Amino acid sequence: MADIERLQRLLGGYALAGIRARLRKRYEQGREGGSVTLGRLNEDERAALNGVLGRRVASGASLRFAIEEMDKVLQAAGVAASLHEALELLDGPIEPRAAQRATTVLAWNDFLTSLGDVRLAAWLGQPRALSALKRASGGDAGCAAQICSDASRVLAVLPCQPTTRSHLAARILGDAHALDHGRTVATLVLASLRHARSDDPVDVEEESVRSQWARLGVMVNELARPALFLNLPGHEGEPGEPAYLSLRALLRETYRWAVAQQDIFVCENPNIVALAADALGTRCAPLICTDGMPAAAQQTLLTQLVTAGAQLHYHGDFDWPGLVIGNVVMNDFGAMPWRFKTPDYRKAVDSSKSSSRRLDSQGRDAGWDAGLRTAMLSSGIAIDEEAVVMDLLQDLIEP
Repeated sequence: MADIERLQRLLGGYALAGIRARLRKRYEQGREGGSVTLGRLNEDERAALNGVLGRRVASGASLRFAIEEMDKVLQAAGVAASLHEALELLDGPIEPRAAQRATTVLAWNDFLTSLGDVRLAAWLGQPRALSALKRASGGDAGCAAQICSDASRVLAVLPCQPTTRSHLAARILGDAHALDHGRTVATLVLASLRHARSDDPVDVEEESVRSQWARLGVMVNELARPALFLNLPGHEGEPGEPAYLSLRALLRETYRWAVAQQDIFVCENPNIVALAADALGTRCAPLICTDGMPAAAQQTLLTQLVTAGAQLHYHGDFDWPGLVIGNVVMNDFGAMPWRFKTPDYRKAVDSSKSSSRRLDSQGRDAGWDAGLRTAMLSSGIAIDEEAVVMDLLQDLIEP
């Protein structure tokens, strides 16, 4: 019978933990017999091993012995039946790595086949996505299953009626910060939805996290980037003067937008609104500004207008980010291009006396005009929206 107390004195303790770990590794690899050469031994390690083997302590940083020799010594001393048993008695069971790998693979396979949300399953079918999840979960399939269970519960309620991100997280996951930027569940939810939209002409990778949540009815910051507009029917602001509405106001107040079957113009840059207000004032047609990529407030306002029956017309910068924004506005809100097609670009280039901005060769597709990218690559010139403002103002004059 093993003498645990004597075995602990011989091979146990913190000082010899490194030696035990190196010996355990042999058994984990399935190597039961043969000889062992242990190098880089310190004085305590060398003395302890020589003491067990009954050898005279010699100098040198390495020591070689046969497993069978160690087994016999431990048996004769009555402390363990073998070195394998001794190591298990001191530090716990030794599981062969092949068995560990098989168990791990089986656990992950069971986990992946149990995923309920098809969008989540499709995303984790990508090797890079699964690798990221394994890193986030420390390789623990049980931890990964809990992360994905939380993500599935969130996905099940999206898109939703407008709500704040913290409220959604508290209601669904019991933690108001569970969907904060950088948290694994939040990353997994957004990544799954981006992957599900992979056939969408919108370049969703270039959207901000706030905008991606806003698409789903989830608001990250109710007061960030209010929507800028001019002469919007249904708003009681001063006619002819630009006005703003925050996301908070858009969600908490009821606006009766009188825009059924009415054309609403949408521009990318705030300068266009200012110039239209200066030049036309109350004679300007209703004008909305996305202020770059439309964020939560802009998206909410555009959604409300479309729901009220408006027809949107969009113009932006003739550069690659401008095309990305155009794809979002036209795809998500049914907008039509407003002087934003290939002939309009060529006319702007021909009338441009100089351009301080050159386009890079990367390019972006315009979902509403297949030839626009080619034309822009051919000329290599970016045309800012302000450069064609006189043409835009002609369209904005109310009859």
